[in-house]
Amino acid sequence: MKYFFSLLGIFLLILPATSFAKISSTNELIAAMQEKYGKSWYKTATFVQETTNIQPDGTSKVETWYEAMSVPGRLRIDFTPTTEGNGILFTDGKIFVFKNGKVENTRPFDHPLLILGFDIYRLPGSEVTAKLQALKFDLSQFREDTWQGKPVYVVGAKAGDLHSPQFWIDQKNLYFVRMLRPAGKDGAQTQETQFNKYQKLGGGWIAPEVIFMVDGKVVTTEKYSEIRGDVDLDPKLFDPQFWTTVHWKQ
Repeated sequence: MKYFFSLLGIFLLILPATSFAKISSTNELIAAMQEKYGKSWYKTATFVQETTNIQPDGTSKVETWYEAMSVPGRLRIDFTPTTEGNGILFTDGKIFVFKNGKVENTRPFDHPLLILGFDIYRLPGSEVTAKLQALKFDLSQFREDTWQGKPVYVVGAKAGDLHSPQFWIDQKNLYFVRMLRPAGKDGAQTQETQFNKYQKLGGGWIAPEVIFMVDGKVVTTEKYSEIRGDVDLDPKLFDPQFWTTVHWKQ
């Protein structure tokens, strides 16, 4: 018995201190996420997305999108057929909307799902914090809760508040699972996004099911297939000038 406790003592001594560190603030959470995946999270990914938009009358429209990602901060969405040149590009803190191969409009935009689901592992912590604050998440609000039967960290809202800007992070795997924010012209509605059914991808994770809801009703679902991580991608894919000349999937 004494030998057993001696081995246990040695085991406890050699474990990293972070194994027992309790996360009690947003800054500690971001640091823990980056420590866990900062060196392993994939830098690029591609997938085919089946997008289902549900209309108010209950009918639905299904589209296929081709998506390519470069972490941090870049996401390209090509609507099919790609020969028509329609899609959306997120890059360098801006959104570009393309129609018939030309930029229809552009404006500054930081995609919250890109930041929370992917960029958070590849950006400096101070930059992550600044971007989240700009998106109106109250980073001083931090608590623990349960989501889909699993413990989570919640940033941005007190218990019982399911309307204020907030994001939920799985405690065990430290990945993003849920976001709620005010929506609508007057902010009276609540928009919810869920990242579900996570699976391993390279040294990180990806959620092949994404659900968008407004006031508790599903309005859009996304299902990913042909998922690949750390693929070689031409940087021109994320340059608006080359929208119609470079594609990763025809």
